[in-house]
Amino acid sequence: MGVRDVARSTDAAQLIACLRDSRERLLALFVDLTDDQLIGPKLDIVNPPIWEVGHVAWFHERWVLREFAGRAPFRPDCDAFYDSAADVHHERWARCFPTRESTLEYLTYVLEGITAELDAHPDDGRLLYFARLGLSHEDMHVEAMLYTRQTLGIAPPAFVARGVSDDGGEHDARGDVEIPGGVYTIGATPDEAFVHDNEKWAHDVELAPFRMARHAVTQAQFAEFVDAGGYASDGCWSDAGLRWRAAAQARQPVYWTRASSGAWRRRAFDREVALEPQLPMLHVNWFEAEAFCAWSGRRLPTEYEWEAAAALQPGGGKRRYPWGATMPTEDTVQMNFEAGGCAPVDRKPDGDSSAGCRQMLGNVWEWTASAFEPYPGFEVDPYREYSAPWFGTRKVLRGGSWATRCRGIRNTWRNFFTPDRRDIWSGFRTCAR
Repeated sequence: MGVRDVARSTDAAQLIACLRDSRERLLALFVDLTDDQLIGPKLDIVNPPIWEVGHVAWFHERWVLREFAGRAPFRPDCDAFYDSAADVHHERWARCFPTRESTLEYLTYVLEGITAELDAHPDDGRLLYFARLGLSHEDMHVEAMLYTRQTLGIAPPAFVARGVSDDGGEHDARGDVEIPGGVYTIGATPDEAFVHDNEKWAHDVELAPFRMARHAVTQAQFAEFVDAGGYASDGCWSDAGLRWRAAAQARQPVYWTRASSGAWRRRAFDREVALEPQLPMLHVNWFEAEAFCAWSGRRLPTEYEWEAAAALQPGGGKRRYPWGATMPTEDTVQMNFEAGGCAPVDRKPDGDSSAGCRQMLGNVWEWTASAFEPYPGFEVDPYREYSAPWFGTRKVLRGGSWATRCRGIRNTWRNFFTPDRRDIWSGFRTCAR
């Protein structure tokens, strides 16, 4: 995966290369959209694509060019358009946004400005922090633009391959691994070049022994739940889940339809494909995962259990990645979106954790049982709106997806969404009760 995916270097030139790479992907998601698609329909779960792209430029400008370099805003109305903390989501479709050309000009101005600052101050720790923050933010929005295109039924960009990854071969997708009880270190350590504030800092947590599924739940396994009437079985659903099911009128997974033959099909971007039995369940929300667990006599892992299973180091200590300390490669993870989708759940054995769990990084984000809460001694970072406003209102996901950049992922990364969201690239694995 090369130089573009180096995560921890303090070399400013390398960071510039990563920023340019991320920008290349963002532009590929933007430039082929029609004028109508740049705005898109008004939905609670996505943003107008033209807002999303402009917001990425604004975020870089806010922290590098304005906070660090002291420059004036590119245009006086930037904050009114693009500050997500101040701009009410449902009002974004009513904005008279800058044109496509002006948005591209803004993106160019900001990237050239960041490059100039990094060239001039390559060893400034504060600048490197803000540049890494912006890179992480842009990579997340590239992934978000991909699931926006999925939500709206728009074809994937050219850099995302067509086709499915289920090779039709024999797969073993069941079975648990034993995770010993004990005291585990959860969270990031200060030797990381960059982490988000919600990962800070490492602290000890005592866990009882538990058994975790070796693989994520597959589409075939979830289809068993659907075909058994799981969506209509009130006893499988929590009170909150029942309220969501009724409001959403959910009878089956989003993007799933029945063919005339009775077989399930699902929509992948702008096309329908046959269900891929041994690929992980995708686009499932927390309530659906919880209901599947109730139906199957299982449970979701807590985020502490998930991190313990991913990071367990035999003999003591903790791994940065499930397999060790070396950077992710195509042999260890299904990430970086070039593969076009998920892999069968038993692929990538080189990425196994020491406990024997497979694909804990990549393929699909995995829901956990845990509410998103601060770690002990939490202190907010300069980007105050990243974590603190959402504590207690989201559920934690771990691990990354096929559309996540591997340069930013690690065992301690905490993603978080409201439990109703099923537009994201989300799945789950289970634990024995």
